[in-house]
Amino acid sequence: MREITFRKKDYIRVIAEIASYIDSLDDDKEYILTIKDKKKKRSLDANAYAWVLMDKIASEMHKSKIEIYQDYIKDIGGNSDIICIQDKALDKFREIWEKKGIGWTSDIMPSKIDGCTNVIVYYGSSTYDSKQMSVLIDRIVQDCKELGIETLPPDELLRLQEEWG
Repeated sequence: MREITFRKKDYIRVIAEIASYIDSLDDDKEYILTIKDKKKKRSLDANAYAWVLMDKIASEMHKSKIEIYQDYIKDIGGNSDIICIQDKALDKFREIWEKKGIGWTSDIMPSKIDGCTNVIVYYGSSTYDSKQMSVLIDRIVQDCKELGIETLPPDELLRLQEEWG
């Protein structure tokens, strides 16, 4: 697999690189070319810090850290969809959806369509952009402060925030 990072103004260089790469490919195979926006990856430090704090909150609240995490996932905006599913496929769909990861949860609510149920599907934090991750950690830190749980000093929090965007 080949990855090329570029801006639109670099199109001549990029076309030359792609042409050169295509020349090296097997004539008998089919390929897929995908172009997508480059997104800044969030810091692993930020993710690790979120889990440390959620573990402390879980201990304080006598809940599992997974339950704490899933509650936060449902609280972040822009990370869910509502899907109408036939009742006969509901359990299987939710089972498959929730196998994607700890944060990939779902809730159900009635549908106006007979024989169907509306499913709210939540995407785990692995799909979050920098803004969503920032909101998640801000909420976790705020809850820690309310519970009297020590967090990083403001300058360290700022450093983490700058790392994730």
